[in-house]
Amino acid sequence: MSEVRVRIAPSPSGNLHIGTARTALFNYLFAKKNNGKFILRIEDTDAERTSQAYIDNTFDSLKALGLNWDEGPDVGGPYGPYTQSERFDIYPKYVQELIDKGFAYECFCTPEELEAEKEEAAKNKKPYVYTKKCVNLTEEEKAKLRAEGRKPAVRFNIEKAQKAFHDSSILKFDDLVKGELHMDTSLLGDFVIFKSNGTPTYNF
Repeated sequence: MSEVRVRIAPSPSGNLHIGTARTALFNYLFAKKNNGKFILRIEDTDAERTSQAYIDNTFDSLKALGLNWDEGPDVGGPYGPYTQSERFDIYPKYVQELIDKGFAYECFCTPEELEAEKEEAAKNKKPYVYTKKCVNLTEEEKAKLRAEGRKPAVRFNIEKAQKAFHDSSILKFDDLVKGELHMDTSLLGDFVIFKSNGTPTYNF
């Protein structure tokens, strides 16, 4: 069996949340029981809300709880750096690879346009799912939008990824507590993995 490696990745946009502390406890105990590694990664991809004071609070709170990490920003380790903003130069290569394979695409929608879509869905009493209006833009259309000053975000193409691995939009998986569960991926919407300001989202 390979070495157990578990991590906690708090976002320093506020003081350590009790839910994050709870997850940290489970991961810490699991790592210790299996002679594995408990890793701390600082998920500071939200530059506007990130604060060094919140990072310090995360360190202090976890240490106060006795949840000391084996690898992390302050102690280092073989897979550093452990602060996401220090790894930003890694992401563009993989974003472009996903775009080239059709698993992601540039989205030029403005916040106002997206808000209008959400309002339309609410008016029709439907859950909001991004309309994929940018998925088939031509290079000429993209160039025109760039000329207007728009900077694209990058969205993950769920339908493309689903078809590459499954025959339907229904994803099945086994939950240790609830048994077999089903999820309709067509209801998820193509989520943003790379922001228009050039930074990755926390789930990428």
